Amino acid sequence: MVNGNYTTTLGFILLGYSNLTNLQGLLFVVFLIIYMVILIGNGVIVLVTVLDSTLHTPMYFFLRNLSFVEICYTSVTLPKMVANCLAEDGKISFIGCAVQMYFSLLLGGTECLLLAAMAFDRYVAICNPLHYTLIMNSEVCARVVAGSWLVNILAHFGQTYLVFSLPFCGSCEINHFFCDVPLLLELSCVDTFRNKIAVFMAVLLFIITPFFFIVISYIIIVSTIMKMPSAQGRHRAFSTCSSHLTVVTLFYGSAIIVYLKPKSRGSVDTDKLLSLFYTIMTPMFNPFIYSLRNKEVKVALRKILCGK
Repeated sequence: MVNGNYTTTLGFILLGYSNLTNLQGLLFVVFLIIYMVILIGNGVIVLVTVLDSTLHTPMYFFLRNLSFVEICYTSVTLPKMVANCLAEDGKISFIGCAVQMYFSLLLGGTECLLLAAMAFDRYVAICNPLHYTLIMNSEVCARVVAGSWLVNILAHFGQTYLVFSLPFCGSCEINHFFCDVPLLLELSCVDTFRNKIAVFMAVLLFIITPFFFIVISYIIIVSTIMKMPSAQGRHRAFSTCSSHLTVVTLFYGSAIIVYLKPKSRGSVDTDKLLSLFYTIMTPMFNPFIYSLRNKEVKVALRKILCGK
């Protein structure tokens, strides 16, 4: 550490949307409602897939874990956003910022790997249906989920340590609604080349690689579906993939733009807007996408609500 590293002791200030002074009350209500919708919606998905035995399949096992991750992911950032709408300074402690960044990276990376696992599940189900139960057995699914958590726990612990071992002797203001790596690196007064390499490697491992895996999986899936002789069979196969593809598009579309596009001073506000999609909008829409477009989930939910 260098002398003058006052940011370490005083913490940071999350600017968020503090420039919209006349809308803080409205933003408080909007973000609070969104948070409640995310908790209830994803909680219902978890509950339904646990209680209904017909949904004890690999696809819904991954969906249940995805919904759990969504609840945790938004709980890392949204409560602080809601509180900052009422607070005047948006302060977050040094330790609080480190914890928030670690868990946002951990949960975001886990979601990426779970989405890739769900794509592989659809690939096996459509392209290799005769061996589906053999390949996607409960032990394999459990190991995939456990591995997704473990690799992120270890990788992002190192990432967080590298960032918060830097001396911060510049401004303590973070022009975002949560502690994000690129903006924290800008506050450091030393060379951050090593950290940028670590960020690039993390993006490559947890965003780009799963994304290409998903793309390749769906290229093969679409090719297989188009060879099906029955129009009804093609429609049924596409319908099992549509919900997952919608979630992937929302999540990856915004995340890839934020972390891979060239940075400029004018891009910060754009990044904040795009970040809302993968941190808030995707978790909010996820339950509706999977319930409204999925007959099995709707039937299971109706059975539970009607007590049948």
